[in-house]
Amino acid sequence: MERSSSQKGNNLLEYVRKSTPPPFLLKTYMLVEDPATDEVISWNSDGSGFVVWQPPEFARDLLPTLFKHSNFSSFVRQLNTYGFRKVATARWEFCNDMFQKGKKELLCEIRRRKAWANKLHPTVRAASRQDNHQQFNNIDEDQRSSSTSSSSEYSSLVDENKRLKKENRALSSELLSLKSKCKELLDLVSKYAINNHICHNHSFGREISIREEEGGGREEEKGPKLFGVRLEEGDHHTRKRKAENIREMLFSQS
Repeated sequence: MERSSSQKGNNLLEYVRKSTPPPFLLKTYMLVEDPATDEVISWNSDGSGFVVWQPPEFARDLLPTLFKHSNFSSFVRQLNTYGFRKVATARWEFCNDMFQKGKKELLCEIRRRKAWANKLHPTVRAASRQDNHQQFNNIDEDQRSSSTSSSSEYSSLVDENKRLKKENRALSSELLSLKSKCKELLDLVSKYAINNHICHNHSFGREISIREEEGGGREEEKGPKLFGVRLEEGDHHTRKRKAENIREMLFSQS
């Protein structure tokens, strides 16, 4: 009698266990179903799986609300233990035949693989390891793709920096050349101005000498004589007047 009651109790617990989905699956289903989080996680186009569109935001904002952690890798490992498969290389898309849109009752059919994985046939375990290996390869491929993209952007920036430096050197060289030509032009103009001033002064000096000679001759001719000897009166005044005339001419020329 006691044995029969105990057996019935075990059967009831087994029924309850089988009719109640695991908490992890229920919480994941809630996240996928919530339209408020569709930008981060949602069903795929046919509802046969779900896609985590923004893993960083999913780990930071959504995981702590239901799973008390923010580790996206841990979430992926949990999915693997319930038989989910990553079915795309370009995005985080997971599928399970019993995890479908509008069929929440199927969640009861999903069980963890950890309890019976050690009892599997070696061929099955090898296939499981191969599947996991493929998943890690997909993750590595995504990481390599991201790294290649970053490397390409860095190379582009380096090339642009080299081009700008080359243009800067060319402009600097052109500026130096223009400065040199400008200096040569200023030197030439200065030299011409000095030579012109010297020539002008020389001509002006000759003109003054000629005028002095002519003026002196006229004065000799016009000066009075006494007993055949020209008087020297007024010589000092004449020289002073000539000097003043020369000074005025020099000032007017300068």
